[in-house]
Amino acid sequence: MYRTTIGLEIHVQLKTKSKMFCRCSNEGENAPPNTTVCPICLGHPGVLPVLNAQAVEYGALMGLALNCTLPDTSKFDRKNYFYPDLPKGYQISQYDAPIAINGFVDLIFPENTTQRKTARIRINRLHLEEDAAKLLHAPDAGASLVDFNRSSTPLAEIVTEPDFQTASEAKYFLQELRLLARYMNISTADMEKGHLRCDANISVQLLENGIEVTTPISEIKNLNSFKSVERALEYEGKRLYEEWTSGSDAIRKRTYKITVGWDDVQGKTSVQRWKENAHDYRYFPEPDLPPSRMSEEYREELRMKMPELPTKKRIRFAQEYELPQADCALLVESQALGIFFEQAVSELDSWLDTLHADTPDTRTKGIKLLSNWLINKFTPLLTESRVSIENNTVTPENFAELIACLVTSEINSTVGQQVLAEMIQTKQSPKTIIKEKNLSQVSDSGELEKICTAILEANQDAVANFKAGKESVLMFLVGQVMKEMKGRAQPEAVKELLKAVLTGK
Repeated sequence: MYRTTIGLEIHVQLKTKSKMFCRCSNEGENAPPNTTVCPICLGHPGVLPVLNAQAVEYGALMGLALNCTLPDTSKFDRKNYFYPDLPKGYQISQYDAPIAINGFVDLIFPENTTQRKTARIRINRLHLEEDAAKLLHAPDAGASLVDFNRSSTPLAEIVTEPDFQTASEAKYFLQELRLLARYMNISTADMEKGHLRCDANISVQLLENGIEVTTPISEIKNLNSFKSVERALEYEGKRLYEEWTSGSDAIRKRTYKITVGWDDVQGKTSVQRWKENAHDYRYFPEPDLPPSRMSEEYREELRMKMPELPTKKRIRFAQEYELPQADCALLVESQALGIFFEQAVSELDSWLDTLHADTPDTRTKGIKLLSNWLINKFTPLLTESRVSIENNTVTPENFAELIACLVTSEINSTVGQQVLAEMIQTKQSPKTIIKEKNLSQVSDSGELEKICTAILEANQDAVANFKAGKESVLMFLVGQVMKEMKGRAQPEAVKELLKAVLTGK
């Protein structure tokens, strides 16, 4: 019916210690209003800005992560406009000489995310700028308050080319960008806190009398979550299509971009204003800040600081550890979780070697079990306890020891979960817990047979039902044996032994 073309403009708040052009704390959002301010970030006449070197480094690092070129020279400009949250009447930004240009991000979309499996999203530019103050609207008082704590907070603005075809692709890119910012340790990139903000540009392409036409562009603002980005783009794409096909002159004669606001509660957009062009802002070079020169030596220093990025790590995990793509994505979603996983794998190798169980098959089985338990058992327990992977009390060595106990059948899965919960609470090693609580699996077949016989004698009705052909009662008997043994047996071994006793085979 129609297709969409989408581009994004994204602001990433940099977590420097001080603001962009002064020494005020960059943690003003946690302080009382208007307490982390000075004449410079309040825009008093005659003050001089001083460029934050750490902000430059963070911007350049993000540029490298986006495969951008870092030009030899960049400069700051004044972007002139009036708004109550802009004390100077202009914003110090970068216009024609940004710190990073011409990058790209290669995306591998999860299954069922979009029709495309992969896409290259081109990055037009990354430039540095200062944030404005924060307006706090108080309808009951009939006024708006201004908190200048945020004024002059360092931002990196990332502008993509219009390479997204669907709203879900745009949403996934933003999630990847958040992950990149966190891997680079330059921003927390929380959309809910405003550390990652996005404006989305969308137009619609459709066939009219056999000829493809394109609607004018809408720029969507007020997007404060990944879900709202997706919902807003889907809504605005449909709205543009319906407005065009209705024959409305308002859209067919429009040659300019409009700005629309997204109302997350009502689930719709509303027109805010016509979009200004660059000449409306009367850009000119910032006279108080000289151009910045970047040497090749500095670029090389930055490259040395680059960590392994998420996309490459996912590919490596899949190849090196033979894990499914979905598991690799979850392990890489948190840099700390990926580090914990690899440290635990290394410790698992040592444990399997100590236990003389270091065969290729056992190792492969152990790694897959480790990944599964880390994702599906350990992480949920930490979430329930409100503890992060970085601050938890279970070491990679102890976690690997637990997996080794499972792989070598010293304990079964049921007991393993009990031991893991105990490890989180007590900080003890799994071996200590297993020994103190006598949780090792019963390997004595004579003892196991004795308990099975006792269970059968105590459940004669179930025995009669089994012999009458109702084989489903066998699992009831298995459960009774496992209960009696407090989980210290393999359910399959119990099942086979019960069946042998019942059938006389």
